[in-house]
Amino acid sequence: MAGTNHKIIIITAPSGAGKTSITRYLMQHFSQLAFSVSAATRKPRGKEKDGVDYHFISEEDFKQKIQHNEFVEWEMVYEGKYYGTLKAELERIWALSKIPVLDIDVKGAIHVQQLYPGSALSLFIEPPTVEELKKRLETRGTETAESITARVNKAAYELSFKEHFNNTIVNDDLQRACGEAEKIVSDFIQS
Repeated sequence: MAGTNHKIIIITAPSGAGKTSITRYLMQHFSQLAFSVSAATRKPRGKEKDGVDYHFISEEDFKQKIQHNEFVEWEMVYEGKYYGTLKAELERIWALSKIPVLDIDVKGAIHVQQLYPGSALSLFIEPPTVEELKKRLETRGTETAESITARVNKAAYELSFKEHFNNTIVNDDLQRACGEAEKIVSDFIQS
């Protein structure tokens, strides 16, 4: 495990709130950052690439990595769908003298924040409303009606944890939300 002098940025939100868009914006604006590629047992969506967007691995491989304590955090986010942050991924980024950016779910974000007290910055991206979140998920065209319902129900629960994070950014306007995130991250990098 890395020492507390290693900074880490955690970006979390209910699914569809815009955390990936904000993460991409930050990655384009700060050369000091490196995206921490999470492991996932789900299939790639759209143009997602293995090793770039996620490390797409089988459920069996994922469970073996859990047994070997290879994750900083992991969770079964939906039935049979595991996501996690590999310790080796953080070590790889720190070895490059960069700050890892984790785009992860709420429970994992709370756990990582507890593991790195004093060296983690956490941003909670909040949708303007749960109804707007549902519209965004429907617009994606990648979800079934069933999975949208599950994600919306989970989002309502996850919103109750926003007070656990350093900063909450309401994503009612993506450009404004990105600018707010940029200022917070800039201050953190310079601290």
